[in-house]
Amino acid sequence: MHAKYMNPRFRQLLLAAPVALAAFVATSAQAAVPGIAGPTFNLDAKDAYISQPDGASVYSWGYGCTTAPAATAFLPRPGGTGLPNANCPQMQMPGPTLIVHKGDIVTVTLTNSLPVAAGNTSILFPGFNVATSCGTSGVQGLLTCEAAHGGTVTYKFTADVEGTHSYFSGTQGDLQIEMGMFGALIVLPASTPSTCNAVPNAIAHYVATGNSAEADYRLAASAYSHSATCYDREYLFQYSEMDPRIHSQVEQQVQSNASCSTSNGCLQVSTEPYHPAYYMINGRSMPDDMDPNYVAQYPNQPYNGNPHVHPGELMLVRVIGQGRWQHPFHEHANHVRLLARDGNLLLAPNLLTGETENRLAGPLLFTTTTTPGQTLDAIFQWSGKGLNWDVYGHGYAGDSTVCTPDANGFYTSNPAAANFWEWCADHKKPLEKNPAGSVAAGGPMTLPDPTIVVNGPWYSGTAYLGPDAAARAVGPTPIPPFGTIANNSASEAGFAYMWHSHNEREITTNNIFPGGMLMMLLVDPRAYQIDESN
Repeated sequence: MHAKYMNPRFRQLLLAAPVALAAFVATSAQAAVPGIAGPTFNLDAKDAYISQPDGASVYSWGYGCTTAPAATAFLPRPGGTGLPNANCPQMQMPGPTLIVHKGDIVTVTLTNSLPVAAGNTSILFPGFNVATSCGTSGVQGLLTCEAAHGGTVTYKFTADVEGTHSYFSGTQGDLQIEMGMFGALIVLPASTPSTCNAVPNAIAHYVATGNSAEADYRLAASAYSHSATCYDREYLFQYSEMDPRIHSQVEQQVQSNASCSTSNGCLQVSTEPYHPAYYMINGRSMPDDMDPNYVAQYPNQPYNGNPHVHPGELMLVRVIGQGRWQHPFHEHANHVRLLARDGNLLLAPNLLTGETENRLAGPLLFTTTTTPGQTLDAIFQWSGKGLNWDVYGHGYAGDSTVCTPDANGFYTSNPAAANFWEWCADHKKPLEKNPAGSVAAGGPMTLPDPTIVVNGPWYSGTAYLGPDAAARAVGPTPIPPFGTIANNSASEAGFAYMWHSHNEREITTNNIFPGGMLMMLLVDPRAYQIDESN
């Protein structure tokens, strides 16, 4: 890829010192699933501008909050407070993530603050039996009650379907959804199975010397009331795309039709042919999606991507296709086990003898292909199984680390061990082919000598997970990132995997690579404390 076609922010990092690029990855913020607690929500439909990494400011519409929720309404909220800098502007993209419990009577009041030329607007909540009140300022539309300009409508329903759901405009969907009018609704189980950990990572979490236990940023201990849906951490990814030609037409016509008075609006915008140039995860394109939640530079795009996980942990992946196109999104490092579609668990048809609940029957997915309007819940787990070398760097002189396999081949008998969840078949198996240090000969590759500039300092990092990387180094000095400010192997020194669309154009931003639907999964050693507070 020629430098002129590379994302300018990434090009700057590549041209800077190697430490700068390592620091960019190492200091990326974690994501969690930020949102606001219900069951009552007051939303605004409004216009604003969103930013793209190529410098564009794109005119858009979206849902937001008519008034700022109380601090304790923002989730997740360890210790009773919301995430730092949590806010809900009158317009954001995607709309606020609405979080309720199964059985809640959910009430959503929508105010139409879109420009007068946009006409009416509304919200659909697919999968729920919604009662609407058009009131004095609403009208019955084709699909639901619609709010006229300056008016309000109210939607009420029982949250009787657990899991991840979408909401979006039910008015001129080809235009209003394209403009950004969509969001997520999460229905948590009314109670969680007793088999789930009440404390996050109660089994898989390791607290290194000097670290405190990680705070619980889960929305619940399980995704569903089923005992096989327990998890340790979770992330929500909403995939969408934008055609800037449509947005430009809307902006121009809004300005020239300020006195429009018809309920259908006064916009004559062609939504076909459709040529999107921006591809987004949670309303941001890479690398912006790796910045923290609620940062000031994206006032109308508060949510990031950027999953982190420790080996052995169960990560709940919530996926929503919010755009017009399907997106074949590939999660590197392992497949994901599908739990549910649109809140419907995928279960085996019959109970086996002695079982009290049906078994999960979802497939393992190489890509979670998003379908417009459809949601997926899935479990991702990284263990290092089958990599054919000891990813923890054991086997150096004097190392006495043990790995006693359980029935499945993993070391799970000692949760206090730094190599908890190690795949024992690869324990103490060296990676270096021709080592200069204390490691025995053998292994599938030769690591670079850090004294050779071309492949030493520019090498992306140790091939080992955690603090034992130094002992397994090749050459007279340790391979990066040991001892660097950016990524000291005594702390993070994690593995980075690209999670990205398998449609190559969708990992560009206006045809500039890298960008679009791309983010990084960081697998962190258990000695490193993952902080999901931002």
